[in-house]
Amino acid sequence: MIKLKRKATGDAVALLQELLNESGYDLLVTSTFGQATDGAVRDFQAQNGLISDGVVYTKTWTKLLSRTPVDLNTIEARFLQEKDVLALAKTLSLESAVIKAVNEIESSGRGFLVDGRPKILFEGHIFWRELAKRGIDPAPLAVGHETVLYQASSRKHYLGGKREYDRLDEAIGLKNSADVAEAAYASASWGAFQIMGYHYAAMGYTDMVQFVGDMKESEGSHLRVFGKFLIANNLVSFLKSKDWAAFAERYNGKGFRENKYDEKMAKAYEKYRVV
Repeated sequence: MIKLKRKATGDAVALLQELLNESGYDLLVTSTFGQATDGAVRDFQAQNGLISDGVVYTKTWTKLLSRTPVDLNTIEARFLQEKDVLALAKTLSLESAVIKAVNEIESSGRGFLVDGRPKILFEGHIFWRELAKRGIDPAPLAVGHETVLYQASSRKHYLGGKREYDRLDEAIGLKNSADVAEAAYASASWGAFQIMGYHYAAMGYTDMVQFVGDMKESEGSHLRVFGKFLIANNLVSFLKSKDWAAFAERYNGKGFRENKYDEKMAKAYEKYRVV
């Protein structure tokens, strides 16, 4: 088991925060082990007869998992498998090492929450745009709902984990309308590769329901959807030529160099290529 303590970052911290929330805490799922997470860990340890030191290791993980009111075996059954990677590599005529490199760097680590739902991140500025595309004026709907409907991109309203579904539900509830509901689903990024819902038609889905259905299936399904995204956006050629910078710019945006996505993928590829 992974040992975590304050200042740790990554998906293991996000999992910790999700498990603490399932045990009654109210943390933002930020993937960063900060003061609030440290306080929740120490309180959980004290409440469960453990040394309250803020260090999450075998005993604390065991207590957290034993108190999680979800079927972790169901989540495990949805994990990405080697055969999924090999199948996509064959379909796209790519080296499996390329797929594994992208998966390592671009994937969020897990495609599902501990409650079994696919990971999402709701984007209020995209919701504004999607409503307008459907002929709906976003401005009056935004009054009183400024955390789910706004014009400029902002990370300050993210809640993470299952609370992103609360934001999605709030957006859907702004108006009893199929168009509003579709716009809301289109405004969330889904699964292990965080593909935005509004891409559904370009990837060959006839409606949003089909796309969300695939997102609910498994991480293998998330990978297949990622493959459709690569084809729809003409990204396969960049992976064939190992042009990591060109791929990262198109997938992550022009700020990709700040996080060194291209360098990380190149390094990961070399690791998987020699296995």
